[in-house]
Amino acid sequence: MINIVLFQPEIPPNTGNIIRLAANTGSQLHLIKPFGFELDDKKMRRAGLDYHEFAGISIYEGWEEFRAKQEGARLFGLSTKGSRCYAKVAFAKDDFLVFGPETRGLPGSIRQEIGSEQVLRIPMMAESRSLNLSNAAAIIVYEAWRQLNFAAGS
Repeated sequence: MINIVLFQPEIPPNTGNIIRLAANTGSQLHLIKPFGFELDDKKMRRAGLDYHEFAGISIYEGWEEFRAKQEGARLFGLSTKGSRCYAKVAFAKDDFLVFGPETRGLPGSIRQEIGSEQVLRIPMMAESRSLNLSNAAAIIVYEAWRQLNFAAGS
């Protein structure tokens, strides 16, 4: 299934919501430190409800560890600075969707490493700054899952 990657997440409820998203879509969640909270944070647990135990979660000490363990994986970065619309991508079963921290977005160094063709954007009105992280993740994950015919879903 699709892999959701949160690079240095900062806001507990967003991570909790994405834990729930992963559990409900059969996605794997990859969290890259440092975090802006403790994993047992009450706000994160509340947002994730009881779903956290069902989501496959991997934790990495940093970007380098993540890249070493996922060598050869197809990565897509999500950024307001992306030039390619997510709807123009044919997603595959084991793709990785990489989201940056809420207050800074995906760093330029990671966007460059992933490659500009692999950095996607979600269309928004011209005056808009960005979407909430968990909303953006839900949009992309459900599009990828839809393209995979909602594999293993009901």
